Amino acid sequence: MSIRLIVGLGNPGDEYELTRHNAGAWFVEQIARQAHLVLRSENKFLGRYVKTSIEHKECHLLIPSTFMNRSGGSVASVLNFYKILPEEIIVAHDELDMPPGAAKLKQGGGHAGHNGLRDIIAALGTSDFLRLRLGIGHPGRPDKVSDYVLSRPNKADEQKIYNAIDDAIMIVPDLLAGDISGAMKRLHTEKVIQK
Repeated sequence: MSIRLIVGLGNPGDEYELTRHNAGAWFVEQIARQAHLVLRSENKFLGRYVKTSIEHKECHLLIPSTFMNRSGGSVASVLNFYKILPEEIIVAHDELDMPPGAAKLKQGGGHAGHNGLRDIIAALGTSDFLRLRLGIGHPGRPDKVSDYVLSRPNKADEQKIYNAIDDAIMIVPDLLAGDISGAMKRLHTEKVIQK
């Protein structure tokens, strides 16, 4: 199944723009930047959105403008409007259980406590969609997680996250062409080689 919608999760507002929790939004912003696209506010989609073509494949880019725990309504509105199936989307999000610089694709599964994924699963009625997990590391203590994800990474970790985003962007054409297993293999092999 080809990917038709790429979603990047984050929180809206200048105070959150550079925080770890916005790594998914950074991914979509970087795709737009490299393709010389502008993500524009679309009230009907509750987010910043652009429709484009990447290597002759139509593609929708979305960053919900709602807070993270209300991302589902934004995603569902694009799916309903363009008749996109849940299995035709990829959701990019920050991942506590992976170190900065790691990037992995995952098909389906639970939300693992991630409020953005939780709300999308609730809104769509299924967890059967592709995820791009962007490692941000873990603070080491559960009671520190909230402050950690809502703070800015140090320069070294930030660069590692952006390197992982650049690696992931390289497999976007594969995702749009429906070669999910090939994209997984290429992304994961690339990350192992770099280590």
